[in-house]
Amino acid sequence: MTDAAIILNETIHQATRLRIMTLLVGQPETDRLAYGFIQKTLGLTGGNLTIHLRRLEDADYLVLSKEFVGVKPRTWVQATRAGRRAFAEYLSDLEKALNGQLHR
Repeated sequence: MTDAAIILNETIHQATRLRIMTLLVGQPETDRLAYGFIQKTLGLTGGNLTIHLRRLEDADYLVLSKEFVGVKPRTWVQATRAGRRAFAEYLSDLEKALNGQLHR
């Protein structure tokens, strides 16, 4: 084992973003989740959730879409292919780190 640092994807590794990505990639690729569902499930404030979604969106890990359901606006969140790939790589890197194999 070396003294080299273990490097994990910092965008995903942050606790709230990890929880968001876990929810999203747990859905079939074509499915999306309502913003309100994510907010309630994770117990986040609207502002806090929005900041983390923006960071994940900037990394191309998810896409936000807005539409009206009746007269009420609804925001949908969906993991992108790049986001799913990054999450899978993160999990692989985490497993390697836990086994002492990931040093860069």
